[in-house]
Amino acid sequence: MGVRRAGAALAVGGLGADSHSVGLFVLKHALTSAGFQVCDLGIQNDFGRFAAAARHCDAVLVSNMDGHAGHYLCDVPELPDDCLWYLGGHPAIDGDTEALRRLGFTRVYTDFVETDVVVAALRDDLAGRQLRAYSPVLLPPRRAEPSIEGRDAVLGQWPTGEGARDMEENAAVLADRPSLAELHGSAPRPLLHPRSGVRGRGDQRRLFAELHAAGADVLSFQVDSMTRDGRYAEAERVMSGRGELNGFPVVNHGVETLREISAECPVPLQTRHSARDPRLLAELSYAGGVTAFEGGAICYNIPYYAELPLAVSIDRWRYVDRLTARYAELGVVLDREFFGTLTATLIPPCVAITTNLLEGMLAVEAGVRSVSLAYAEQGCRAQDVAAVRVMGALGRELLGAGRDVRVATVFHQYMGAFPRHPDDAEELIRTSAETAALAGADRIVVKTPCEAVRIPGVDDNARGLALAARGVDEAEGAAYVRDAAEAQRIEASVRSLLRAVLSLAPGDLGACVEQAFARGYLDVPFSPSRFNAGRMVSARDLDGAVRILDPGGMPLPADVVAYEADRLNERLAVAGVRRAEAWRLVTDDVLSTNRRRTGWPLDGRSACRRAAG
Repeated sequence: MGVRRAGAALAVGGLGADSHSVGLFVLKHALTSAGFQVCDLGIQNDFGRFAAAARHCDAVLVSNMDGHAGHYLCDVPELPDDCLWYLGGHPAIDGDTEALRRLGFTRVYTDFVETDVVVAALRDDLAGRQLRAYSPVLLPPRRAEPSIEGRDAVLGQWPTGEGARDMEENAAVLADRPSLAELHGSAPRPLLHPRSGVRGRGDQRRLFAELHAAGADVLSFQVDSMTRDGRYAEAERVMSGRGELNGFPVVNHGVETLREISAECPVPLQTRHSARDPRLLAELSYAGGVTAFEGGAICYNIPYYAELPLAVSIDRWRYVDRLTARYAELGVVLDREFFGTLTATLIPPCVAITTNLLEGMLAVEAGVRSVSLAYAEQGCRAQDVAAVRVMGALGRELLGAGRDVRVATVFHQYMGAFPRHPDDAEELIRTSAETAALAGADRIVVKTPCEAVRIPGVDDNARGLALAARGVDEAEGAAYVRDAAEAQRIEASVRSLLRAVLSLAPGDLGACVEQAFARGYLDVPFSPSRFNAGRMVSARDLDGAVRILDPGGMPLPADVVAYEADRLNERLAVAGVRRAEAWRLVTDDVLSTNRRRTGWPLDGRSACRRAAG
């Protein structure tokens, strides 16, 4: 068999608890376009799935972004040598990849790398090798979801669970802690909320003290990826071995530690996590004095898990919402926030807002009395301001009207690939805060200027907070023209989606959500979930606004679909790209802020317009 320069069989996937999927989407399309035959393993693979694919492939490309690749491969003495092995992402928290290289990886990338570089490297490395005839890959099954019933079973998942047993005692602790629900209603400006987490008790206490001194109004336990995936025993092994975790292992530390930390913290605390099963984490968080808990059945499933059924997720989050409601009955109103960020990249506003509202409805139905609806900045100020204002208005109408329910809005600074140039990163954080203030957001989740190049430290977070505070102060004089037509299109789209979803199984909101995803009425771009249709395609127009190129099965108003198509057809024409290859625009939109200098926000100086020109 002759050697081919392209056409080799490759396997591509994410390793361990890591749930990043957008980069894999881009890489898969680039490799396929280059002529390779690609087996997409998706995310959250154990090494056994890669090893099974290696028997059928010429090269295996492993992605790991959570920094725990060494742990996930700790039982692997060496990689099979009958194919090439590549490793990319951020595979080591401390940046030391020497042990990983010794396993036999042909190439290890520890920073952003262009897909063209990877394609060229594969062609060079495969030159002269006898390639395999491509055949379908039979993979081992993923681990099954455990069946856990009732509160006793939930608390019994890990020894620390028993510490959360007494809810009246927990409520007394919570009553003495700062309340995020109350702070939302009384703050004169958007609250500043950094995201950061460390492994140890002492380090977390010091981090909270330093971030509060730097201007943080809200702080959060950022949970590590092993805890998110329910790998408590693995987190314990890493802790006992003095290894690094990429966040705070709430479950392993338990109630006593959380109470010690929360008692010292003068601002509200939240738990942020994206957990596969949030029930034990919620029990321990509340018992430990945490007055806000993020996540929901859609936003912490569809963007993060490949095989988690929505019915299972909805059931688990109903437990959390009923638990939250029980504390309200005991006199403590706790806040439930929904991660409208979803996969964070090219999310049409109507998708983010509709999922927020549905999650809010599920929570309020269970008795929750404070909800935070979150939106991730996309970069076009006119569109982002319109989206947050529409989200807040519809939230108050559909969740708060006639009920004793508090509704707040949260603005996540840009969650996609961050600018690498320090000046661009700082401009983004400052002007992003301006956008949030103009939108009337109650809280801003603040990024750090080093986002693209390293894990941020305290000084990086302090700099981000200072930039955000400056942006909020400057918002009063910021240039901005309200786009009433954009707001009308967003609201019409959300109402259309809600009508369609709620008609699917009247009286059973959970079933409505399940069926909506099954039919593609709701569709999240770049989602790794097999329960997401993945037919809707979005991209930026020439001014940087996110538009829907293909609505898939989403029931949107015809005039909105036509408007969005017209705006994207303009960009396709200017870029000289055929509609059949529109994924090239999508790829550029995903990576543009990381690839080249980009002003922020994108209105009027869009990277899309400049690149097309």
